[in-house]
This record gives sequence, structure tokens and C-alpha cells, in this order.
Amino acid sequence: MRSGILGGLRGLAAALVMVALPGLAVAQSHGIAMYGEPALPPDFVSLPYANPDAPKGGRIVFGESGGFDSLNPFIVNGIAPAGLTAHTVETLMGRSFDEPFTLYGLLAESVNTDEARTYVEFTLREEARFSDGSPVTVEDVIWSFETLGTQGQPRYAAAWKKIGTVEQTGERSVKFTFNTEDRELPLILGLRPILKKAQWEGKDFTLSTLEAPIGSGPYVVAEFEPGKFITYRKNPDWWGADLPFNRGQHNLDEIRYDYFGDGGVVFEAFKAGVITSWRETNPVKWEQQYDFPAVVAGDVVKSVIPHSRPSGIEGFVMNTRRPLFQDWRVREALITAFNFELVNQTLNGGVQPRIASYFSNSPLGMVPGTPAEGRVAELLAPFTAELLPGALEGYALPVGDGTEANRGAIRTATALLEEAGWTVQDGVLKNAAGEPFAFEILITNGANDIINAATIYVEGLKRLGIEARVTTVDSAQYKERTTNYDFEMTHYIRSLSLSPGNEQTLYWGSAGVTEPGTRNWMGMTSPAAEAMIATMVAAADQTEFVAAVQALDRVLTTGRYVIPIWYSDVSRLAHRKELKYPERLPLYGDWPGFQPEVWWYQE
Repeated sequence: MRSGILGGLRGLAAALVMVALPGLAVAQSHGIAMYGEPALPPDFVSLPYANPDAPKGGRIVFGESGGFDSLNPFIVNGIAPAGLTAHTVETLMGRSFDEPFTLYGLLAESVNTDEARTYVEFTLREEARFSDGSPVTVEDVIWSFETLGTQGQPRYAAAWKKIGTVEQTGERSVKFTFNTEDRELPLILGLRPILKKAQWEGKDFTLSTLEAPIGSGPYVVAEFEPGKFITYRKNPDWWGADLPFNRGQHNLDEIRYDYFGDGGVVFEAFKAGVITSWRETNPVKWEQQYDFPAVVAGDVVKSVIPHSRPSGIEGFVMNTRRPLFQDWRVREALITAFNFELVNQTLNGGVQPRIASYFSNSPLGMVPGTPAEGRVAELLAPFTAELLPGALEGYALPVGDGTEANRGAIRTATALLEEAGWTVQDGVLKNAAGEPFAFEILITNGANDIINAATIYVEGLKRLGIEARVTTVDSAQYKERTTNYDFEMTHYIRSLSLSPGNEQTLYWGSAGVTEPGTRNWMGMTSPAAEAMIATMVAAADQTEFVAAVQALDRVLTTGRYVIPIWYSDVSRLAHRKELKYPERLPLYGDWPGFQPEVWWYQE
């Protein structure tokens, strides 16, 4: 415990240091929040949702559909296995999932910035070590930031471009000064993975590799077989075991991911006891198909985990790079023709709520059907000419009647398509050039609920004279095609937090129209959306931030890029009875940082 105690004292001392300069307030701190102050004091014992007395040992086995062919999760090329970054590579700071967006020291013992957040300075812990025993240095930090920003996945590039200068300010301190106003940037940099520079000398970082990265996290890669399984084992010499942030976390000795070709096979493997935890997304299945022997005997427990995060967006995204989907009236017609009420009843027993907007189920979401008011209206006003109908005056998703015919929705969709130049000729919807309205819906193998939803949708589209077809591919093909936007319509999911920021540019920024590997799968270009994101990251108070997110929500939802399906305000986890979790749940519920991080094994 000695290193943990010393680390706590250093954090306390750092939090008390104040340096007064003309026009500049600088504070070294144990943590940093997007707005306000961190909820936990410098001498906190553990995260509030972790059990500091949790026993150590045991294992958990997850099941994944698909496969992997690379152990470099930081680049566009290749498919990396689940958990590699989360379990083996640490960041300068760690996120508490009991607050919207607050970080506490991990590799860094302290962080400091000015009131305007024009820079951020991190001081590394003297005891921080990689898994091979070598110290984590400022040189490693600078190399990691630059390499990820210039050669890594596109999500790292935007932040790197906002860094004007980098300087080592002490033996264990590094300072990043920004060239752009962005109050979120200190937190974004605090979450960058830190890699060992020496491991990559003489190697091409952009190439897929089966050499695991040397990280400083609690686990190391123990065994793996590409496409079959990977096992992470607790590092007995892990340097950070006694940090307050880590107490009650990373309790298991072993974490394993087994890969299967089909999602249905994964569930059968769980029933057979091959894997030990399973997230169930179908509420009907949860109620009707969990009567197998292990549940009846009490060896498998069903746990329901509530959360307070936004719905995010999930559904079928239309690729507007394709001429077929460039007219908003066509996209609205396709949304109208999606018989959500029938799909939801058929697949979910009608119990799942529909996603109403990208940030629904939270204070950040727009209120469907209501006009923009106050600061939201002011932010959108300069973009009136580009905004689509509903953004200012109010928009709500169309509602079907739940019958297979869905006549009212089909009539509305037909009228929209006619306005856009599409008419039925001999039973086939065609444009003025006589070209039929036909497209492919791309889905990965094993996504059974999504395949079933798409199949019902295809049947409904026939009533409009539209020929749609469902194509299923393996995970490697899906990754290749979506990376290069080689699809017409596909399954799309983006989880969104209570503190959206710079990542929104990767999701919706115009660079993604042509740059491969971004998350802008719809190919949208919207100056209004980019302006709202800029306002979000520059907002100095919560009120301005919320207004900007609500305005962005209106732009995205009325852009009509995605046919929304359902969300769940709980997670349903079935697991072996020996796997336990704390009674006190985090704000975000079952999200990254929950399972397996704060779980433990107990006979």
C-alpha cells in the first residue's frame, strides 16, 4: 500500500498548489471536470460505484460474434479483439462513470490548466510503469500523442491538429498549448492511450500486427488465436493496483473473449456454460427463453441494470453519398414507411421505446414536435436557409398504425416520393429516367434481431414499389465496406454520453464525406451541425452547452439520415452466480467501466 499512500499525498499536495499570475489562474489538481469541480476530493478512497473490499481472483468469459486479425487497435487497418485497449493500455487520467464527464489521475498524478483552458499540463507519477517494468516517460507521452494523431485512426487526428506546441516542462511533466478554443481538449488528451515508444522503433505503426502493444494497464495478453479467442491475464506486478482510482476495480485474474460465427451460437455457448456472462438485448427472449437448466438451478443469475444516459441513435442509416438518398423527401418517405410499431411488437413484444432523437431520454435531447425557443433558436437562426423542415418549427417521427398494411404511412410516403420525382410504373417505383428504386441493406452475420427488422421492412417497402434486399456478410467484410462507405443502407449505432464533445466531429463532420474510417457513415455535410459542435466545446457554462446540444439534436434528427429503431433504459445481464457487482450503480449504468471492471468473482 505504500505507493498508493504516497500517491494520495502527492495528489493532495498538488490539489492545494495555487499560482497567481496577472490575468491567469493556474491550479494543479487530482482531477478535472468538463463543468464545475470534480465530485470526489483529492483524498478519495475509491470510485463511488466500486467496492474497495472486493475479493481478487477468478475469471470471466465473454462471447463475441465475428473475429479479429490484428492486435493493433489504434489504426484503420485490421480488426482488433474486444477489450485490448481497455484492459492492457492506460491513459493519463481515468473517467468516473458516476459523473457526466470528470477525470481523475491515473498515469498522471496531477493536471493543471488555466481558466480559459488554453493549455493543459500533466505530471506523471514517478511509479508509473509499463508491463515490462520500464518507466512511463514524458517521451512516451509525446510520441504516443503525435503518432496516434498522425498515423492512427481518424478519431485521434482532430485533437492533435488543435495542439500548437508541446514542451517538456519538468522531468515528469509535459505541457500542450492549443491553437484553437476548445474547453474539452484537456479532458480529451487525458484519455489518450499511452504506448511505449521503444516498442515501435523501426516498425510501421499503420500496419496490422499480431504483436500486442506494451501497455501499463492491469492486464497483459496471455494467449490468443486470431479469430478464435483472446485471454487477458492480470499482471502480478501491475504498478497501479493501489491507486485510489483503481481500488475495487480490475478484480478478476483472467478475462477471456471467445469468438463465434453467429450471435445465436454465442447464446447457445452461454447456455452450455462455455461463456459466463451474456448481455440480452431482446426483452421477449429475456422473459421467455431463460428457463434453461442453469437458470432453474440458480447457477445463472438474471440482473437488470438501469442507467441515466441518452438513447443515442440506432437504426438503418442511409448513405447520402449515393444519389438515391440525397433528397430529404426520399429519406423522410423511407422513415415513414418503416413500420416501427409492427416491428417492435413482432420482435420485442411492443415494450421497447422508440428512439425519438439522437439525445432522447436525457435533458440534452430536443422535445419532439415542439418549436425551437430561446438560446436554441438563436443558435440555429443563422442557418435557417440550410435547415430542413422541422428543425425550427418542430419535428416528430411519423407513427404507423401497427398493421401490416400500414395504409396511412404508405400514402404519406407515396406522396413524398412523388414530390421527389418517383412514381409507380407497372408496379415498380421509378424516376423520370425509368430507373427503378432499388437498394441493398448491409448487415453482419448473426445480428438476428436487426436482420428480422430489416426483413419486415423489405416487405413493407414492396407496397411502395421499392425493391430492397438484405445482404449479410462476415465481420471482416462489414468492416471493410463500412470503413470505405461501400454500402447503400446499413445497421448503424452510436452511443452518446451526457457530455458530448469533440467526438461529434468524427461522427457528423464534413471531412467524413470523403475521408475513410470516420463515423460519419451517412455522409452528411452540415455547417449548422459543425457550428453547434464548436459552440459545445467552447461553452464555458452548462446552460450554453445544453442549448448547443439540443440545437445539434434538431439538426441531426431533421436531417433524416437514420431510420431509428428502439432503445432500452436498462441493460439485461445474465451471468454465473459467482460473478458479483456492487449494489451502488454508476450514473451510466452498464457501460464501459462497469463490466468487468468493477465486478468480482466469489464462490
